[in-house]
Amino acid sequence: MKILVTGGAGFVGSHLVDLLIADGHHITVLDDLSTSQAKNLAGALESPHCTLVQGSILDVALVEKLVGEVDGCFHLAAALGVERIIERPLESLEINVRGSEIVLRACAARGIRTLVTSTSEIYGKSEDIPLQEDGDRVLGSPLKSRWTYSAAKALEEAYAIILHQQEGLPVVIARLFNTVGPRQTGAYGMVIPRFVKAALEGETLRIHGDGTQSRVFCHVTDAVRALNGLFFSDISGDVFNVGGVGEISIAELAQKVISQTHSSSHVELIPYAEAYGTGFEDMQRRVPDISKINRAIGWKPEISLEGIIDDVASFISTHGDSQ
Repeated sequence: MKILVTGGAGFVGSHLVDLLIADGHHITVLDDLSTSQAKNLAGALESPHCTLVQGSILDVALVEKLVGEVDGCFHLAAALGVERIIERPLESLEINVRGSEIVLRACAARGIRTLVTSTSEIYGKSEDIPLQEDGDRVLGSPLKSRWTYSAAKALEEAYAIILHQQEGLPVVIARLFNTVGPRQTGAYGMVIPRFVKAALEGETLRIHGDGTQSRVFCHVTDAVRALNGLFFSDISGDVFNVGGVGEISIAELAQKVISQTHSSSHVELIPYAEAYGTGFEDMQRRVPDISKINRAIGWKPEISLEGIIDDVASFISTHGDSQ
């Protein structure tokens, strides 16, 4: 199958491309390389069946040309990372809303199979744990740029569902929860690579907030298996959580990283206001209910948090931080 992967040189995208190439598909990657690197595709690009096109999803003519050459599309391209979104909220809106509209309309015009990667940020500050796909969104004030990404991705999902309902776009949506693994950078606030890098270098692990906030982490290998399974299923017009199991507080995570890397590092708490600016808000708990995807395609995560930390530590020790 000929498949377009937008954002395919990024962390998740490059692992997805590796899987698709291994399965014998012909892949075109569209990526502007603003938060990703071509070296993430070093292995994939050795195959004659993988092509990297450097360009933007905001380029209508380019997107329409590439979509016209394929049979399916994984749409992963996005402005991401809490720190970057707070610093560049307008860019986040333009790429995540306008860019996604361009990609999805092109896919709808061709009627090709499409998968959209969304985010756990969709749920905002919801306390209805574990978070279910049909749960309500609970957001802070629109005056807070913190919620720009969540709002943009909600519009992206809306575009996808409406195009499915009105134009028959065969699309499925995956909401990713804290995906982690090799090639991920800590440059945009991603906590595990940031903690692991600090621990390996004997530096202080800085926790934003009081450390009681909790998350569940999913290895990127497990995540791309889920994306692949959803894409090649018969499911359309639906949304699925993709995440790990085993809730852990960020304070506990820091200590686990220190212990597992045999580090002498210490931990320091940084108030949210100092890390992100006055008025920053966060989700206290972000825990997915993944029973729906398990029922639909039989998927469940296989790699433990210990395995995730080991893989990230091994990658950073060998390659350094990605950025």
